[in-house]
Amino acid sequence: MVRVSAALPLAIVLGLALGVGAWLVVSALPRLGRPTLMARVAPFVVDVSPAAREYLDRRTANPLPVLGLVLSPVARPLVRLLDALLGGSASLGRRLAQAGSALRPSEFRIRQLLWGAGGAGLGVLVAVTASRSVAVPPLASVGIVAVLAVLGVVVRDTLLQRAARARVARMAEELPTVLEFLTLSLAAGESILDAIRRVARVSRGELARELAGVATAVATGLPLADSLAELAGRMQLPPLTRSVEQIVGALERGTPLVEVLRAQAQDVRVDAKRELLEAAGKKEVAMLVPLVFLILPVTVVFALWPGVVVLQTGF
Repeated sequence: MVRVSAALPLAIVLGLALGVGAWLVVSALPRLGRPTLMARVAPFVVDVSPAAREYLDRRTANPLPVLGLVLSPVARPLVRLLDALLGGSASLGRRLAQAGSALRPSEFRIRQLLWGAGGAGLGVLVAVTASRSVAVPPLASVGIVAVLAVLGVVVRDTLLQRAARARVARMAEELPTVLEFLTLSLAAGESILDAIRRVARVSRGELARELAGVATAVATGLPLADSLAELAGRMQLPPLTRSVEQIVGALERGTPLVEVLRAQAQDVRVDAKRELLEAAGKKEVAMLVPLVFLILPVTVVFALWPGVVVLQTGF
């Protein structure tokens, strides 16, 4: 029987790192690392060829093309598995848009895999450290590595969800102010597009940043109604969706936008107050926890402690 040393996993990791480094050095040689015919032709046909634009975007988004090419046969099935377990590309793209991230769904899945690989590496380190002090069964070591790898993937997805919810909440808070600002600009005689540009220029919020994207899309030739509808579809914020529907309907029917936006701003503020009251009602029991377990005991101690001290000193 061959005795397995505790340093064997570290040696494997260092060997893999040495092999990948050697492959990167070899690929950088002029004979092996020279650009292909597609890479030389793509910049000249990028205006007329969608395939060339996709090829150049893929090259600029991947900082290690050789490593990506080597690991792509393993990464693609894992990306499809993550899509099947954590939701498809459509839901992931919506969360990325809500979080304000410029990543594509495939790029985010690759980063999730990197987080999983980091968790697996941490699991190997934990297993090796534990095996030096106590006898850890091989199945337990594999379980530690697997659990930490899955935890890394889940943590990355959870962080994205939290970022998306936080950004959507900030946009919901900014929406009444933005609508009122649009109302003032329209009442001053500006058009709806000029009002949107003014809000995007003078504001610093998340919604103003999205409106700047709408103004840019309109400047490139897209209709204003389609750009606003696309914004509402990406954000999935009900008050924003209702406001966009009212604005689009007013533009199609030719009704005054000032009254429509003023009414929408008032409705959004009423909805915010109602949601705040509902949240307070749901957290009523949680609000009693500091009262019952912190404030009430302190009050009782302050009320009874002087009497107890007097009784002890008097008798």
